[in-house]
Amino acid sequence: MIARVREKIGPLRQGRKMSLRAFEHAQVEPGYSYELARGYVVVSEVPNYDHACVAVALRNALIQHQLAHPTQVHMILESMNCKLLVPQWESERHPDLAVYLHPPEGKKDRTLWRNWIPELVVEVVSANSADRDYVEKRDEYWSLGIREYWIVDPNLKQVLTLRRGRVRWKETALGEGGFCESKLLPGFRFSCAAIFGAGRGEGEADR
Repeated sequence: MIARVREKIGPLRQGRKMSLRAFEHAQVEPGYSYELARGYVVVSEVPNYDHACVAVALRNALIQHQLAHPTQVHMILESMNCKLLVPQWESERHPDLAVYLHPPEGKKDRTLWRNWIPELVVEVVSANSADRDYVEKRDEYWSLGIREYWIVDPNLKQVLTLRRGRVRWKETALGEGGFCESKLLPGFRFSCAAIFGAGRGEGEADR
């Protein structure tokens, strides 16, 4: 039996066309972030410090809520620990944060990502990801059945929350005076000022 040779992805594959199946099983060159966007490879540098601070501030708030309400949240995963396969769009996405309210059903091997969908996903917008976060992922996450999608934009000092309606997303734009809340997470409340303050290195603001 001849073993199948796995493709290898690195910076030189940026913008190359690739099938979702080949991308899912490919080897990757370390030190970069990879996604498949509408059938094309996207290679990005690891996010910068400010991006990380914003993501960590929100992640920590969600984890604190999970610890206080263990029956509400099953798992909170970061981009390197989960993936969303979107066959309809030939895309594979790695959200900055994915909140799973329930454990996966069936096998828990690498195939689980084909069916295990988070209820809430968060993307932190960086300089080169605005189109992907605001346009492409908006459609893709809807097609997966995700119930809420939060777009955190440090440059605009805005959190755009998209909540699933009957036929389209229901949008709410939150400024620094707003609070991130969700019916999926009763009791969760975290200030946008705290999120963006973390990105400026100011420490956590009042919740």
